Amino acid sequence: MPSPALPDQLAEIVEDFQSLEEPDRLQLLLDFSRGLPELPERFLEHPELLERVVECQSPLFLTLELGDDKERTVRLFFSAPPEAPTTRGFAGVLLEGLDGLPARAVLEVPDDMPDRLGLTRAITPLRMRGMTAMLGRIKRKVREASA
Repeated sequence: MPSPALPDQLAEIVEDFQSLEEPDRLQLLLDFSRGLPELPERFLEHPELLERVVECQSPLFLTLELGDDKERTVRLFFSAPPEAPTTRGFAGVLLEGLDGLPARAVLEVPDDMPDRLGLTRAITPLRMRGMTAMLGRIKRKVREASA
């Protein structure tokens, strides 16, 4: 049985990772880490609006907003320290791959998506579990916000 398709913007990221050798995949993850934007002021002043992803080895917090549009467009926000490049890189991948998508498309992303990046030999299982947890938390928050 084929695995479910990824949304286009996320599929492109997965293809980029899969087209590289393992050491270069880590470099691409670092590039995503550097591209993670700062939190908007409204979240800096209200950290209680962010949820910690405790499965991540480094402190990672996330939140999201759903648009009022028909598609219920998802907007993602992450906070992770600069000294946690792997965690920041995973957050950057999810931000670039999921931000701006309709809620329905985010909920349809397969749970094994982090494994598709081809990092499982280069990154510890504990860190991979952190990315899987980030995706799970995003999907749960989308379901809650859509209810």
